Amino acid sequence: MPKTGDVSSSEGVAADELKQFIERIERLEEEKAGIAADVKEVFAELRGRGFDAKAVRSILRIRKKDHAERQEEEAILELYMQALGMS
Repeated sequence: MPKTGDVSSSEGVAADELKQFIERIERLEEEKAGIAADVKEVFAELRGRGFDAKAVRSILRIRKKDHAERQEEEAILELYMQALGMS
């Protein structure tokens, strides 16, 4: 592992490798910002067409979960709502 001192002179390979990692991360961060802007644009279009963005975000969260996890969460929610007299 390179020392925290001068990595450019005695360990040129490590400095080059570090620079490559940093540049890759910077490119990925740029792509991530572009994708975030695209998602924001889709949500704006969605709202413009009359859909509820909050409901769509909830659906997206639900779709990320597997069926068993979703069932367990729904069962716990139903149990708590019954305990509070909400169902």
